[in-house]
Parts: sequence; C-alpha cells; structure tokens
Amino acid sequence: MIAYAPAALFFVLCGIGVLRDRRRFSNAVLLGIAVSLLAVALLAELRKAPTLVVELAAAAIILLPAIGTLVLIGFLISNGLTMIRKEGFRPANLLSLLAGLGILGVIALLVAAAVTDSVRLGVIAGTAALVVGYISFLFVCFVGYAFLYGRHRPRGDVDFVVVLGSGLIGGERVPPLLASRLNRGREVYEKQAARGNPPVLITSGGQGPDEKLPESHAMADYLVAQGFPEERIAREDRSRTTEENLQFSKVLMEQAKPGYRCVIVTNNFHAFRAALTARKTGVNGQVFGSPTAAYYWPSATIREFAAIFLSHKLINFGICGFLALCGLLAAL
Repeated sequence: MIAYAPAALFFVLCGIGVLRDRRRFSNAVLLGIAVSLLAVALLAELRKAPTLVVELAAAAIILLPAIGTLVLIGFLISNGLTMIRKEGFRPANLLSLLAGLGILGVIALLVAAAVTDSVRLGVIAGTAALVVGYISFLFVCFVGYAFLYGRHRPRGDVDFVVVLGSGLIGGERVPPLLASRLNRGREVYEKQAARGNPPVLITSGGQGPDEKLPESHAMADYLVAQGFPEERIAREDRSRTTEENLQFSKVLMEQAKPGYRCVIVTNNFHAFRAALTARKTGVNGQVFGSPTAAYYWPSATIREFAAIFLSHKLINFGICGFLALCGLLAAL
C-alpha cells in the first residue's frame, strides 16, 4: 500500500485546493500528478501478476500510446482543415492543424535521429521531446480538469447572471456562438425566476473597431426579441477582453448589491479560463458553459490552453529552458 501513498497525498492536496477555490490551475496540475503517480503504482503492482498478464500489459503500454498518438495527429490535422474550410484562413483557426503537424515533426525528428545515429540530431530530438512532453502534460491536466469543472452546475440563488460577449456578424448580429451563451444565460435566469427570485442578467461586451454597436446592446436586443423581460437586463458596454468583461461587470454588481453572488456564462471551451480570470479579478461567482459546435472545440481548446500557458510565462518558459539544458547536459 505504501506505493499508493504519493498518489493519495496529491489527491488530498487537490481536494483541499478545490475546497478552497475550484478556480485554480494548480488544482489541475495536482490532479494530473496524482493520476500519474497512481498509474506508476498500478504498473508496479504488475510485477506480482502472472506472466501472461504482464506481457499483455506491456504490449498495451507500448501499442496504445503509439496508436493513440497517430490517431491524435490525424484528428488534429483533419480538424484543422475543417476549421479553415468553415471558419476561414486565420491564425486562430490554424491551431489544431499546427499542433498535429508539430507532433508529427517531433516524431519524425526522433526517427531521423535513431536512423542516422547522429549525436547532434539526437540531442535536438531528445530536447524537443522533453519540452513537448512537459507541455503535453500540462495540456492533459488542463483538458481533464476543465472537463470536471464543466460538470459543475450553479446551486442556490444568485443575484446576477453575467453573459460574456464575443464578436458580431456583420458588426451588428449575434452569431451562433454568442447565441449559445445567451440561451444558456436565459436558462439559468428562468430556473431561478421559477423559484420566485429572478436575477438581473448582465450582457457584457463593448464595441469593437469593426462593429456598428456594442456587443452588449446586440445581445440585449437578441434576448428581448426572444421574449426576455427588458427590465431584467443590464448592459456593460465598455469591455474589450474577458478580463474587462469581468472587471466592469463586477463594478455594476457591487454598485447594485454589495455582497452579491453571480453566475458567469460563456462557451464550454472558455469556461475554465474565464473561471481563472474571475478569481484573478475578484468576481464572486463560478462559470457555467454553453454548448459549442464539435468541429470548433479542438482549436478553441488549444487557444485557451495557450493563453493560460502564456499567462505564466516565467515559470513555464523557465521549466522548458531547464528541460532543454538537461537534454544538452545528458548528451554531453
């Protein structure tokens, strides 16, 4: 049982972190470490298993990651081409394609190093594999914990429902992505209104340089056209980023009701990063996600992870640099 002690410790630390505030990326990392240590402990137990079981497990350990990696590469490249076809040739739409090609490139580099027996190429390939391994671990932690966070549902009464804005079609019309958020926000509102305590719904979004009106106004007009009571809508029309969405909405909520509680609504791929931003800005509320088109989710998730990764540049680039140094020292 002692082999499971490290995993149990990190599960406990993760649980404590969640109880303190589930809106922390450290919870995701602690959970990832705990699961990894549990896997190592389970593998250690295989030594006691019959020979056939050990051989089957060894084959699975070798084959499943290899097959899974190839499937992942094919999926990412295919999804990237779908994004370009449906959403246009823009940098944000290339992320899944670039991720697939990047993984393929690292594998090709490792194979080339093994075939040519080149020390220099081996150092480059090994260093790249270490860095990609670290980033991949963080990404898996992010996706796993974001999925669990997305299972959270608002409980109890809240005073406000904040719906975060996004770009408008033609500078004035609500696109399907934003309509999904508004419909989810209305759903939260109606469930609480049915209990006799309707919250105020805040549409949050300013006016972009290519937009004819603030996003919050287009969002409010969409809701009113759907029969939503206009007197229960407040408009926050100054923000340009998620952080500003939350900062400016926080001011409105504090002015209207100090000690407020709220629910923040955005798309499911954006929910965890919005939760991290809510914690950073001191907003007293959890985030609730709305559905997103399946083809859009991979690139959007990679973009969200990249934003979180870059928000901790010092530690992440420091670790990547340390791993690169370790690869170089190992070669020397």
